[in-house]
Amino acid sequence: MDAVRTALQPITHNLPAPIRDLGVSIIGDKCYKALLLDIDVEDTECLKYAISKGLGIGIVGASAIVKVPQIVKLLKSKSASGVSFLAYLLETSSYLISLAYNVRNGFPFSTYGETAMVLVQNVLITVLVLHYSGKASMAGLFVAALAASAVTLFSEQTLGMKELGWLQVGAGGMSVASKIPQIAAIWSQGGTGQLSAFTVFNYLLGSLTRIFTTLQEVDDKVILYSFVAGFALNLVLALQMVYYWNAPSAKAKGKRKEALPANSSLTPSYAEVAASSTARPRSKGPTTRRRG
Repeated sequence: MDAVRTALQPITHNLPAPIRDLGVSIIGDKCYKALLLDIDVEDTECLKYAISKGLGIGIVGASAIVKVPQIVKLLKSKSASGVSFLAYLLETSSYLISLAYNVRNGFPFSTYGETAMVLVQNVLITVLVLHYSGKASMAGLFVAALAASAVTLFSEQTLGMKELGWLQVGAGGMSVASKIPQIAAIWSQGGTGQLSAFTVFNYLLGSLTRIFTTLQEVDDKVILYSFVAGFALNLVLALQMVYYWNAPSAKAKGKRKEALPANSSLTPSYAEVAASSTARPRSKGPTTRRRG
């Protein structure tokens, strides 16, 4: 380890100022000195904190595209099959409350930044689900209600921190409950429809990672318990995705059912072939028998 430290210290001690300042802003002076200047990997407190920061930043970055595959699937198929509107309504509402709660409490952005990213994508998905379900008029009402709620939640004059804290408790429940309609929809339809596997498995990994980052950086049991419960239900969704991986979509099943009568009328059954062959008289062929 001494050889590694001797080789790395000339580099870490001469990093450009912007990189050094960025490192200090992320993990703080104490941990920057311990991990980069002194290269002390035995400082477990700083090591866990740096890992937590790295994972948090990674989640925030990945969250910018986590719902993009779901949006693309909806746009391409022009169908909301397998995607629960109620699930997205509950999740979007809980994310809006959680975003306001984290911002107004001044928590590190790396511990909740994905909430803002996913919230924007959820709004778009919810609008698409309403549109492809034949309820386009409700989409404008949904966006207007969401905007009015945001103004109320972020305003200290309108809503106090105590009331917002109680709403956060409810948001944790809504976030967990938002998975149940989706699980039920998959179960009742016997397939995942237009639900994106990329989104489901990223949610599973993200919720597991958030348990670790919350334990390291945020001393808030309400947020911790909501991530634990969310991970449990995300695991159920992931298992459903694996179980129904090769199941045809509802749209494909409908096409298959429509095709069956047409094919059956064109293709005669074995009994029909046998009956026609016995009923048809046999023609007499030429004979070589001599008459006389």
